[in-house]
Amino acid sequence: MKNKILLIDGTTLSLEKIETFLKENPTIVISENSKKKIKKSRDLVEKWVASDESIYGVTTGFGEFSNVKISNSDIKKLQENLILSHAVGCGDNLPPMIVKIMMLLRVNALARGYSGIRFETLQLLIDMMRYNIIPVVPSQGSVGSSGDLVQLAHLVLSMIGKGKAQIVKDVTSENAGESKIISSQSALKKYGLNPVQLEAKEGLALINGTQMMTAFASYISIRAKKLNKIADIGAALTHEALRSTDKAFDPKIHQLRPFPGQITTAKNILSLIKESKIRKSHIVGDLRVQDAYSIRCVPQIHGASRDAIDYVVSRVRIEINSVNDNPIIFPETKEHIEGGNFHGQSMALAMDFMGIALSELANVAERRVERMVNGALSGLPRFLANNGGLNSGLMIAQYTAASLVSENKVLAHPASVDSIPTSANQEDHNSMGSIAAQKCYRILKNLENVLAIELMTAAQALEFLKPLKPGIGTSIAYNEIRKAVKPLKNDRLLYEDVKKVAKLIKEDIILNAVEKKIKIS
Repeated sequence: MKNKILLIDGTTLSLEKIETFLKENPTIVISENSKKKIKKSRDLVEKWVASDESIYGVTTGFGEFSNVKISNSDIKKLQENLILSHAVGCGDNLPPMIVKIMMLLRVNALARGYSGIRFETLQLLIDMMRYNIIPVVPSQGSVGSSGDLVQLAHLVLSMIGKGKAQIVKDVTSENAGESKIISSQSALKKYGLNPVQLEAKEGLALINGTQMMTAFASYISIRAKKLNKIADIGAALTHEALRSTDKAFDPKIHQLRPFPGQITTAKNILSLIKESKIRKSHIVGDLRVQDAYSIRCVPQIHGASRDAIDYVVSRVRIEINSVNDNPIIFPETKEHIEGGNFHGQSMALAMDFMGIALSELANVAERRVERMVNGALSGLPRFLANNGGLNSGLMIAQYTAASLVSENKVLAHPASVDSIPTSANQEDHNSMGSIAAQKCYRILKNLENVLAIELMTAAQALEFLKPLKPGIGTSIAYNEIRKAVKPLKNDRLLYEDVKKVAKLIKEDIILNAVEKKIKIS
């Protein structure tokens, strides 16, 4: 089967293409137009170097050393020293998946032709992605301005044959980070590749950018849009389990407060519970006028997060196709302009906002879990246990959800409100976008598990309502859960059940099954 191609031109990369890139590892090809732009930019750099023009980071030192002139004989050494001196990361290594997105994003930014890099240098990065040679990159050390300097320096170490790398079969695997760590020299040699010797401007072009925080932001955006739908599916299952009223989802209500996310969520819930025999069984004689907020206000709560996610996605789509180098080279006007496009404030604020939005989805999901396991609120057996007392049922599953939600509340504190000056106060405002992005990633992972607990709990609750059947969409979700996890008749190891349902979420199994039958947005 012929390998698919991903054409890169610096302007048309999308989240959908990034998702395909991760799953299918297409061959990356730089567009012909981008190649021409890359060459023009490079030719101009070489002309300036030959004429001994003063250019930041090319013929001068970096940061506070920008006033130090560098001789032509030391220009190559300057670029290598830049990488060596900036690779000062610590902490756990980044997931290989995130590093691979970083590599793609850096290639895309440089393909715009405003950075002065050689095409052959970009090609090495492309070849490394092709063979899944993933540089080992520590997660800590970026302050999110001048880009993610530390992490990108570690990435480039592998390109110059001085770092560590992993050859990863499947970057999307949960165990991808457990691949054997070897020298980058060995990894490159295995596939007949040679380390690059950096020329003028190239080290700076490779590490000045927001690619670590934006790699996280891209992955989080891809997953967040899907998890918002899973949250709706979980809420609909809980709605069935608690025999709630569907009045609160009437379109007439939401047209009077027309937030797009709110309208979409209400429509999703009604679509999911359509033709529910459970709902029909208690329409007549139901004494409840309205349900608790965690059910009744799902459109308002999930909808607000949906709108927030859509906003963040719109910011990420801009960033992944932006030039965030410094200085930026303009071949048309033969200018090099020093600026601050590497500053991560846009991603920092976006990731903080996303973290809050995802935390709230987990927050309300945990409240729905509590309503189902609390017999006084649900009218169901306490903790959904058979022979309660001897069996504890799902008592502690709610504890776990509460723990994850509490952790998210701490993580949701914004990182972007902080700034610590660096480089002798030359860089006196930093975005901390890297911290915002990594916090948001942890929130996302916690949300997946909270939603898994809600889905597992709702499926168990539905056992006590049989032979009544849930709606079209909720039945599909229930059936997918039951393929992976059997009903709880006696106490057993529940952490395995949570893992299995979480896998259904992470691999889009529930979502894909539901969307084959009904349309949810």
